[in-house]
Amino acid sequence: MALDKMRNIGIMAHIDAGKTTTTERILYYTGKIHKIGEIDDGQATMDWMAQEQERGITICSAATTTDWKGYQINIIDTPGHVDFTAEVERSLRVLDGAVAVICAVDGVQPQTETVWKQADEFGVPRLGFMNKMDRIGADFFASIDDVHEKFGVDCLALQIPIGQGPEFEGVIDLLKMKELRWSEEDEGETITESDIAAERLDQANEWREKLVEMVAGADDSLMEIYLEGGEITTDQLKKAIRAGTISRAYVPFVMGSARHNQGVQPLIDAVVDYLPCPTDVPPAKGLKIKKDQQEDVTVPCDPTKMPLGLVFKIQYDREMGPLCYVRMYSGKLQSGTQIFNVNKKKRERVNRILRMHADKSEPMDSIQAGDIAVFIGLKLAQTGDTIGSEAFNVLLEQPVFPQPVISVALEPESMSEKDKMNETLEILSREDPTFTSHEDAETGQLIISGMGELHLDVLVTRMRDDFGVKCQVGAPQVTYRESVSSSATESEDFSRVLAGKENTAGLTIEVSQREQGSGNSYECTVHNNSIPEEIYDAIKSGFESALASGIKYGYPCTDVSVKVTKIDYNELTSTAFAFEACAAQVFDKACNAANPQILEPVMNVDISCPKEFVGPASSQLSQRGGNIMGQDSKTTGEIIHAQAPMANMFGFTTNLRSATQGRASFSMEFSHFQIKVGGLNNY
Repeated sequence: MALDKMRNIGIMAHIDAGKTTTTERILYYTGKIHKIGEIDDGQATMDWMAQEQERGITICSAATTTDWKGYQINIIDTPGHVDFTAEVERSLRVLDGAVAVICAVDGVQPQTETVWKQADEFGVPRLGFMNKMDRIGADFFASIDDVHEKFGVDCLALQIPIGQGPEFEGVIDLLKMKELRWSEEDEGETITESDIAAERLDQANEWREKLVEMVAGADDSLMEIYLEGGEITTDQLKKAIRAGTISRAYVPFVMGSARHNQGVQPLIDAVVDYLPCPTDVPPAKGLKIKKDQQEDVTVPCDPTKMPLGLVFKIQYDREMGPLCYVRMYSGKLQSGTQIFNVNKKKRERVNRILRMHADKSEPMDSIQAGDIAVFIGLKLAQTGDTIGSEAFNVLLEQPVFPQPVISVALEPESMSEKDKMNETLEILSREDPTFTSHEDAETGQLIISGMGELHLDVLVTRMRDDFGVKCQVGAPQVTYRESVSSSATESEDFSRVLAGKENTAGLTIEVSQREQGSGNSYECTVHNNSIPEEIYDAIKSGFESALASGIKYGYPCTDVSVKVTKIDYNELTSTAFAFEACAAQVFDKACNAANPQILEPVMNVDISCPKEFVGPASSQLSQRGGNIMGQDSKTTGEIIHAQAPMANMFGFTTNLRSATQGRASFSMEFSHFQIKVGGLNNY
């Protein structure tokens, strides 16, 4: 497939805005499926996991490929629930364009803001689909104003509605200047085009004028024709809209009701017409590694160059083992060939390459730059790994994942289940980088951590149902962090005789507090050619382990800077083991001298409720130590924006429902860590 005939798109939105329903319709009209599955009935093709069907939400970003008018479209349907943020991030990382599904009734919702910001971060061009136009309270014009106000982007209406809410009949296409309606008899397959009715002509001309003005404003050659009063053709407009969308000068919008099969075909046309192909977006950035040096390089999307791809997702299959979803950025790979994992510095064999369609697949002989496929046979690959060849030793930038904020203890029902449980945890943490597990040094319990209560609930249910692990789960606990609040310099000498051999090491380090949210840093200012490389590696490894083990309470450290200023090395007695142990000891000493402190996770909380319940909802939050940051008015009610400590938010759902007669709902996502008042005395 020629690169200009390929589109890699994702569908992103707030939970319940209709992403999966929209994807189902796209697959139906492009002939990929022959029956439309409904989420409400638990029959959606893309939500193939048993839990997704039960809960009616998307958990994994399912990948599928379909064809439309000679174009190949690779679609990734991403989750909308905030607990699965990592799934959205890793999908956006490898996409060229995205379709933002927005509910015409609610407009921009909290999670829409999160995914929009993530798309901005990765520079992903967007196309908007205003869904649920047939619902009571739907308002296309108010919703695009909402997008404009919240994100500061210009919204380019390619269509305007014929009636809104229950009166929604169809749309006026502002490029063709025709009215479009969808037939109910054949599930929207037949589209009827007609001339614009006289009573709607003035409004259509007014919006056509706005469209031409906005497009010409971003294109110099069209601006000249426009100012001279010349006629701009539809082809010229389309070409300019494509350029403006790719440069993110504006976001084009189409609309419809995916649930009632209206407006989907023009959306697929818009994907092909306006979203970029792999060669339209800037080349991927990478790091070329030569011995100790690293240099920034760009990786052009060219099938004739050296092969290079990124593993952006791993999914476990009982029969085939790990399925590695790979986006190729350069070159071409045949199935059955050897590849080099740049991160792990190991060779692996690609046994098979598959084209995925949700949970079904078809084999492929090869994959080339720009395409997305699944590799079978990679045993070592993890999410974020770069695969290529030893001759082209380039590391594509690694995705950065948010830190887990909530933990639960797991107990196997019997000792024989323990090994099975550990194997399953390893598989799940390879699939999901925001899911971690460790053994508590004091209690010996196994602690698993994730992004929220739903996230952990889904993972534990998968362990029980999909992997057959019998385990007991404890009550949720907050995952705290430790840090320092001042600087300290300390030295430590280590000496121990093991198996008749003396092991010595000496280190001087400086620890200090870093800016909030900037993470940990490690630096060694000692450069001595007589000290072997393995000693430097051992020192670094010692500090990494110490940062993960904490200072006083065993919670991971954050925002701590470690600088090694002196190394006492004796070539006769110094060993890597001694330096690793010395690093742990000097770290403890320095951190305890630098006023250690405990940090707790603070969450962004958005409560949606009718006007009359704003008071009770706000007071429920205030009782839990929450701070109200602001409030928005929507047609469906009020949205309260607040921040509250995670530890105080357990069981909030029940209290909120009883205080608001069940009329309020809330969503929550991690914001930052802050100093916990009173330390862990009340923990």
